[in-house]
This record gives sequence, C-alpha cells and structure tokens, in this order.
Amino acid sequence: QVQLVESGGGLVPAGGSLRLSCVTSGSFWSFNSMGWYRQAPGKQRELVARITSGGSTNYADSVKGRFTISRVNIKKLYLQMSSLKPEDTAVYYCNVQDAGWSEYWGPGTQVTVSS
Repeated sequence: QVQLVESGGGLVPAGGSLRLSCVTSGSFWSFNSMGWYRQAPGKQRELVARITSGGSTNYADSVKGRFTISRVNIKKLYLQMSSLKPEDTAVYYCNVQDAGWSEYWGPGTQVTVSS
C-alpha cells in the first residue's frame, strides 16, 4: 500500500509563492508518473503538473511559466508555485501512478490566493 501526504498549503496574497510537498511511503519501488492535481469548488479535478519516471514534465497551460514540479527519488515530490492568482485557489492533491498502473492519492492541501 502506498500513502501520500501533502503539506505546504495556506493563504497567500496574489503574486505570492508557495511550495507544496508530498511525502510518499509504503511499498512501491518504481512508478510511471508522479503529479499534482487540483480541484476548485464546483469544478472537476484537473492536472496541474506531472513528472514521469524518465524525468519528462508536463504542465497545465494555466500554470506554465509559474509552477515547477520536481522530485527527490520516489519519496518526495514538490510543486513550486509563483505569481499565484486567485484562480489558483483549490485543494491540491498529490498523485502517484505506480509501475503496475495503480493510482494513489493524498488527502489534499488547501491553497487559497487572496486578491
């Protein structure tokens, strides 16, 4: 079983920065991708950024140039968020897709950007 725990969310003024962290634990030794998703009130969960085991990254158009995803092995995943906008307000979730194509989610961390 894989467990994910996010941290680093909070309240920040527009234009500010936050760094989200995700710590993984449990028995998995390889993965296909690790990523960050977000869900705003009344909206569907959407991909924010993802990194593959080979190091390739992709970002939602709305965050390109402002957010950066990175990882330290398979234990820690980060999302550096800069130039935050009120529309970035959401619950942010860490996601891991392991080598067996199983997906795991963290409980989420709230990010609120005030205007």
